[in-house]
Amino acid sequence: MSVRSIRGFGLGLLMAAAAVVSPAQIFPLSSESAAKVISLNGQVSVLRDSEPWTLSVGDLVQVRQVIVTGPDGFAQFQVSDGSTFEVYPNSNVVFRKNPPNLRDLLDVLVGRVKVHIQKWGGQPNPNRVITPTAVISVRGTTFDVSVDDDSEATMISVEEGIVDVRHALKPGGGVKTLNAGESLHVYKDLPLAQSVVDKGALMRRVLHSLSDAVYTAISNPTTHGGTVGTGPTLSGEKGPPAPPPGPPGPPH
Repeated sequence: MSVRSIRGFGLGLLMAAAAVVSPAQIFPLSSESAAKVISLNGQVSVLRDSEPWTLSVGDLVQVRQVIVTGPDGFAQFQVSDGSTFEVYPNSNVVFRKNPPNLRDLLDVLVGRVKVHIQKWGGQPNPNRVITPTAVISVRGTTFDVSVDDDSEATMISVEEGIVDVRHALKPGGGVKTLNAGESLHVYKDLPLAQSVVDKGALMRRVLHSLSDAVYTAISNPTTHGGTVGTGPTLSGEKGPPAPPPGPPGPPH
């Protein structure tokens, strides 16, 4: 066998070996590429081998894992660069679906997320969020993404900074740029060029923030004025002890 043939044979073996090595084997999973749970309420799980595992504060979600929230589920996650994302009830989100491309932060299959991309020393920090109908490119900003379960339509609302949006299914429709206070609906069968940027979304964004605050307050009840309310007594529970009787009245 000639030297050229040996080299060709060796290259073929190397390519065949590389084909059966998964990205996770080439790029080992670590805390640097994981997302850490920093707050959590209700039912929040991660799928491992298609089985749900309940998450707790401090747990790590690794690349390609699916985050699932129940009707009362909410969780906030943080990645190594300081960026955070919040997953709201009835959502299904894939974390870093395409390693080693760590710029693809989330694939939102259904539900709602809020993302804050931390800048690096004031410089842009490119990331992407992908839905069934939209590809959202960000450089350091805060924005909401909601995906409808039935139509797969995507709504993007920008709270701070700038995002670029293109259609995931009709890439020839160009790019829409959203600034703070603007929103955009991306529909499955409608080219992006026909979608209108809503420049009057500021009030809806304020209402959205208020609803977030109410949800957080309900999920994390705190004391008010130093007194904790007892709330209603459930069936089978004992209510709070009755106050002691007052002093007896004067004799008649």
